[in-house]
Amino acid sequence: MRLSARMIATAAFAVFLMSAFNLCAEEATKPATGDPKAVDSNVAAVADPAAPLPAAPMAAAMPYSAGLNIGIPKVELFLGYSYLRAVPQLAAGNRLVWLNGGSANLAYNFNRYLGIVADVGALTNSEVKFTGAYTSTVDVNNTNVNVLTYLFGPRLSYRKYNRITPFAQVLFGGAHANEVALTPCTVNCTLLPSQNTLALTAGGGLDLKVHRHIAIRVIQAEYLMTRFQDYTTGTTSAQNDMRISAGIVFRFGGNPPLPPVPVTYSCSVNPSAVFPGDAIAVSGTALNLNPAKTAVYTWSVNGGTVTGVTSTAKIDTTGLAPGAYTLKGHVSESDRPSENADCTAEYAVRAYEPPTVSCTANPATVLSGDPSTITAIGISPQNRPLTYSYRSTSGSVSGSGATVTLSTVGAPFGAVGVTCTVVDDKGQTASGTTSVTVAAPVVAAKPVTSDLCPVRFDRDPRRPARVNNEGKACLDEIALNLQRNSDAQLAVVGNAASGEKNGKKLSTERAVNTKAYLVTGKGIDSSRITVYTGSQDGKVVSTTLIPAGATFDSTGDTPVQ
Repeated sequence: MRLSARMIATAAFAVFLMSAFNLCAEEATKPATGDPKAVDSNVAAVADPAAPLPAAPMAAAMPYSAGLNIGIPKVELFLGYSYLRAVPQLAAGNRLVWLNGGSANLAYNFNRYLGIVADVGALTNSEVKFTGAYTSTVDVNNTNVNVLTYLFGPRLSYRKYNRITPFAQVLFGGAHANEVALTPCTVNCTLLPSQNTLALTAGGGLDLKVHRHIAIRVIQAEYLMTRFQDYTTGTTSAQNDMRISAGIVFRFGGNPPLPPVPVTYSCSVNPSAVFPGDAIAVSGTALNLNPAKTAVYTWSVNGGTVTGVTSTAKIDTTGLAPGAYTLKGHVSESDRPSENADCTAEYAVRAYEPPTVSCTANPATVLSGDPSTITAIGISPQNRPLTYSYRSTSGSVSGSGATVTLSTVGAPFGAVGVTCTVVDDKGQTASGTTSVTVAAPVVAAKPVTSDLCPVRFDRDPRRPARVNNEGKACLDEIALNLQRNSDAQLAVVGNAASGEKNGKKLSTERAVNTKAYLVTGKGIDSSRITVYTGSQDGKVVSTTLIPAGATFDSTGDTPVQ
């Protein structure tokens, strides 16, 4: 029995100290201030509206009253009734069989969890019973105060709830039992002498607060160990007892409890402006929630469909007309106004913007029958898929997509108009125009003959067919012209004055002498020079340059063989 009692007491004390250490460490990590707005480091920030349907964080709550030393009394005084009896049966030397009385204790709280307790108790027996052959009940003369206890030790309180406070404690100290004597009696009247012994209690209780300064101790139940001496055997052993108490607790000091901080709620949408059919992520952040309660979230919108029953939701805008809309959120923990809050957030649905298109032609001018490349550049502000089409005023367009070909076969000369059109998947269109100029093919001008300087023979009557120096100067210039135009021919036409004797013969000689000078004197190929006799009235040889492709009009002239 002694070993069992010691083990129980040691184990209870060890468990108590470990719990006190852990809870004190937890207390040290909580905000030291009494500010009810102090937030836990795990409170998440509101989500950014620019990201892609991201998952919004769950709403984080402000630390509730459980994290503050607000409203915790510094001193607690308990006064109440106590009942004590031996369990499970009477041990040798145990004088505490069944007793009734009162107890009082004074507790000083270091913080919301840990305190120190001083406890005193006064208990008495109303009668003494004997075992063995003598089983009668006798009266004793000091039943009013039979046993006194005086104990001291730590207390651990759990103050999570506003109205109830469970606690556990381990107390150490002593117990004094008064002398018990028979009455009436004259000789050997002392049944039990007075004794003092070690005492230890381990247990707990529950307080119910009815006012800031008053609470009812519903129950305090403890294991009590004593070590009274058995005067029959002279040995000392551990005795096991149970003490049950109840009464009133008076609470003093400490900061008065703050009024409940109302729940606040904010919500946001991301993105805040969308096109019909795009989704919107919704996120709500509730502050000052009671962690002991379950928050209920509801959402509503005046445009689209919202789904979600937590602090996050999603808005479907399929088929929603362009305009401004409102999201409403509500969070509730109870029917109390302070535990309900609302939030709103605005969002907009924008109309799809039509596409734009520009159209160009390369080359912009072509010969009839040649092609031109038509390029259309379509842009959708919302990056919608685009379909291209083309129309021309003449010719034909082939191909598809952003680049096609305009054929000008059969198109009349002049400008050909081309219209480029784009349409997006929402049926919105845009058009642009360009033009291609169809030009007629360039026909090269037909070469024509040109008259060169004449060679005159009217200054030397004695030698009327001789080429003089003035004529040679002319022929030198003609030779240079023939050298520059290597594919040209030269027509030489000799003439005689009217009435001139032997005019026919002189006409021929003059033409032949002119050619001879160019061939022998200037190295002109004789095949390039054709000699004629003409009908012009004058002692002159006319010269005509005949470019390649040109034709010499020899009407009225006679070729010289």
